[in-house]
Amino acid sequence: MKLAAIDIGSNAIRFQISTVLDHSPQVLLKKLEYVRFPLRLGHDVFSSGRISEKSIGKFKKLMKAFRLLLELYEVDDYMFCATSAMRESENGQEIVTQVQEEVGVFIHVIDGNREAEFINRAISSYLSSKTYLHIDVGGGSTELNLYTDGKKIKTRSFKIGSVRVLEHTDSPIMWQHMEQWVKENIKKSYGKVTAVGTGGNISKIFELALSKPGKTISIKKVKQIRDMIESYSLEERIYKLQMNPDRADVIIPASNIYLKVMEWAHAGSILVPEVGLKDGIIFHLYEKNILQKKIEF
Repeated sequence: MKLAAIDIGSNAIRFQISTVLDHSPQVLLKKLEYVRFPLRLGHDVFSSGRISEKSIGKFKKLMKAFRLLLELYEVDDYMFCATSAMRESENGQEIVTQVQEEVGVFIHVIDGNREAEFINRAISSYLSSKTYLHIDVGGGSTELNLYTDGKKIKTRSFKIGSVRVLEHTDSPIMWQHMEQWVKENIKKSYGKVTAVGTGGNISKIFELALSKPGKTISIKKVKQIRDMIESYSLEERIYKLQMNPDRADVIIPASNIYLKVMEWAHAGSILVPEVGLKDGIIFHLYEKNILQKKIEF
């Protein structure tokens, strides 16, 4: 079974095709294709409230390219999901309709809670019965999920993201609300809290920290890496640290979001599984198709 996920984010658009190798005792997936295209829809939306004509033109071409890849790989099922930039754009629904009519694919514009549900599917296998605060920082929003005893007990989405902060369109009141939410929900009775970070920026920090998969990095180490990156110019980040141009400018704002939340939660370390929204979508598609087969039989 071949499954595809398209994550239409505020800073970039990600396309992934995976094949199911085994599903006993747990799902084993192999990545067949991955494309990350740096189309920053959040730049338009967070500054003007609309996606520009230039961006719409690129977006439609990209959707056509992805549609062709789906056909070439003979994908069994797929799902296109758009997050904060598309859902906040004045012309977002108009673009969704145009893409459906012109390209033949439907884009699900999902809210923060739905986004958190998908990511929960992707990270759940990495968690034990300890207390975790999951921090997912995107271009336009940050999703926080609190886990204890293996269960998610609280979730909240905030309009604070790397692109918003970079372009100074974030709200001080929203920062206050996020701080208040963290401090109200992280109780002493939960004991030690470990942060779980998802998103391309924290993955890059983890890579630069030279940490081994499955290991945590300390908040002190995250700060050291943040300070090291900040000491480089944008050009040096691209050529010396091997960053994409659209990663080089947002990684410091994103780092500061992770660090603020960790400080508020008194989380001394962070676990960084290499998964995100696209992986959660693929797990969702797998579960949907397996359920459908059971119904047919």
